[in-house]
Amino acid sequence: MVKIVADTTSGLPLDLADRLGIAMIPQIVIFGEESYRDDTELDTATFLRKLRASSTLPKTAAPPPALYNPIYEDAARRGESVVVVAPSSKVSGTVRAASVAAQDFPGLEVHVVDSQTIAGNLASLVLLAHEWASNGLEAGAIVARLNEWIPRGRIFFLVDTLEYLQKGGRIGGAKALLGEMLQIKPILTIREGQVEPFEQQRTKRRAVGRLIEIVEEQCPRSAEARLCVMQIEAEEEARALAADLGSRTGIADIPIYPLPPAIAVHAGPGVLAVGFFVA
Repeated sequence: MVKIVADTTSGLPLDLADRLGIAMIPQIVIFGEESYRDDTELDTATFLRKLRASSTLPKTAAPPPALYNPIYEDAARRGESVVVVAPSSKVSGTVRAASVAAQDFPGLEVHVVDSQTIAGNLASLVLLAHEWASNGLEAGAIVARLNEWIPRGRIFFLVDTLEYLQKGGRIGGAKALLGEMLQIKPILTIREGQVEPFEQQRTKRRAVGRLIEIVEEQCPRSAEARLCVMQIEAEEEARALAADLGSRTGIADIPIYPLPPAIAVHAGPGVLAVGFFVA
């Protein structure tokens, strides 16, 4: 048997992970001198309230290696191997934390996979790994399949405001001010494991329309694409986007993932995103 381990940067609902037997590790969000786990101590709505009230941008930290110890201990006791499907090592220290923890269990087979992605596509990879494990695949075969899927992933983020990118030092102050004046809405993508600019649109309506165009242009018309929608404090827009994409692509089941505080730190509220895997 293979134990699949994920973390909250996937946006995978905690109740679903628990139901499937997927172990979930939190990220750590730091406001000043206070730190919070984003699974049991801080949800996205509470985080956004604190974020709006804060004069400085909070920080995030990867989970300490010790959080993996109970999971590894349990797997060792059960005679299981472990596959950790982690967020991109270029945006999170989770890969390193999981790997460091594994050093304390030399007799346990642990594979830490750098997914080179985050959010909904990471959730898709976690669910695929769980499906393969449930079907009896060994850990090495699961890792090989994940490594085949990873380069096929595409994510495009619509950032509703430039304020949080500016606070995080992602863009210069003058450009941020100009962007707000012109109502420019940047669309970001994940390229080689890190966030990169994709393009800009003049209004949010045009940016949402562009997300739809991207899906129509690039996304395969089948469930194998694992098409998903992601959002931060934009539930109605996300539902409308998923419905629109469903009618255009013929894909019936398009999950909507709420993005966790660790991502909201940098993106802020009002984010819409699409994720999928090309053939």
